[in-house]
Amino acid sequence: MFETDPFSASYITARQRFREAAVTARARLHAVQIGESAPTGEPLSIEVARVGAREPSHVLLVTSGLHGVEGFFGSAVQLAWLRLVAAGEIVLPSRVSVVLVHALNPYGFAWRRRVNEQNVDLNRNFVDGNKSYAGTSSRYLSVHNLLNPKRFTSGLFSRLLFASRVRWAVKHLGPSVFRTAVAAGQYEYPRGLFFGGFKASSSNQFVRDQFDLWTGKAEDVLHFDLHTGLGEYANYKLFIEAANKPHLAWYQKYFDLQNIVSVADRGRYAARGVMGDWLGRNAAVTNYRFARVEFGTYSETRVLHALRSENHTHHYSSRDSYEDVRSKSDLLECFCPQSDIWRTKVMTRALELLRKALTAVQKVGDTGD
Repeated sequence: MFETDPFSASYITARQRFREAAVTARARLHAVQIGESAPTGEPLSIEVARVGAREPSHVLLVTSGLHGVEGFFGSAVQLAWLRLVAAGEIVLPSRVSVVLVHALNPYGFAWRRRVNEQNVDLNRNFVDGNKSYAGTSSRYLSVHNLLNPKRFTSGLFSRLLFASRVRWAVKHLGPSVFRTAVAAGQYEYPRGLFFGGFKASSSNQFVRDQFDLWTGKAEDVLHFDLHTGLGEYANYKLFIEAANKPHLAWYQKYFDLQNIVSVADRGRYAARGVMGDWLGRNAAVTNYRFARVEFGTYSETRVLHALRSENHTHHYSSRDSYEDVRSKSDLLECFCPQSDIWRTKVMTRALELLRKALTAVQKVGDTGD
């Protein structure tokens, strides 16, 4: 299906390929440096490519790499889509614009981390201005030591022991309470997992400052934020955040019902400081719809163990040590598997999803009833 592999081996390669594909597709390209550097010394930046109408009434916004290492997948999807546009296989309807934001967290992408240069989980960082960056989720302290051990051993035995401790915690807390305790976000432990920061990050401010420029005067905006690491292997779910719950029927009308999960209804993976929730409350757009697109890789326990391992070695091991290289390699595998089967399936499904999105965005004003 793909003439050349859209998956890149590094952030620098991915960025260059994205830029070249944007130019070939005659996209309007804009880049903003974030003041940090890649491991090889090049300055890091966020790229934005706009294709289609200059004054659109409908906008499809596709963001990638909010969780840095997940950018390897998101970048591949955006690159493949731009190539289809350049080849004439995708033709945008009039009055429609597609905006691709590449690598919202270029530091995490380049350094193979999920978080940014301050160890901030950017999808826990979008806190309303009248609320403080403080506190932890309910029951977080019950899992803090599990997530952030003072001592850490790697290898298969470590993974098995961790899985056993997770099973014990799930049994005693209950699955939904455990998930919320783990992933809802915390604002007290800057070296801990799912740390939401003490203030708005530069990427957060970038989104707030640029969103109106991306969407122009469009009344209808559909926003997909691309992620990996959660769900059934190579399949996807559209997670509808609390602020977008009123639009649930609309999603059910234009997308596959079995792939839609309402975070608000089921209490699954509900988190504080989520980008889509913040935009859902604050975006100056008549009809703004947001979905977090999650493509599954491995089991939740394996992914969580990889996050725990990488976070510990990042803070307590030297750079390029055996432990550091191994943990980052495992983290990358958990969020962007090397398997050709996984990569072919997710690319096919992601591009088909974007085709559906192009049709649906023109009907954002529909109630879905």
